[in-house]
Amino acid sequence: MNKARLEWVMSGLKQYTLTTGEDSFLKIVSADFDKNQALTANQEERLENLYKEKSKLTPNKKPDHLATTNPVKKNRPRMPRGRIF
Repeated sequence: MNKARLEWVMSGLKQYTLTTGEDSFLKIVSADFDKNQALTANQEERLENLYKEKSKLTPNKKPDHLATTNPVKKNRPRMPRGRIF
């Protein structure tokens, strides 16, 4: 696994709620990759399976362009048209 692929998988996993075990595993994988510039086959397989499992779920975070809320514009009441007696 190369660095670009690892960063892509890690950024994808940040969208989901992770258990403490999964979070600590990601920190260990990141530290191991920084140290050795490679992962073991077991780490790669577990990371890929975790990503596949989480990608089936709905992400917990909204994309950045949807995170801002637009204020609802209220329509002014219309003036009655026509003759008033």
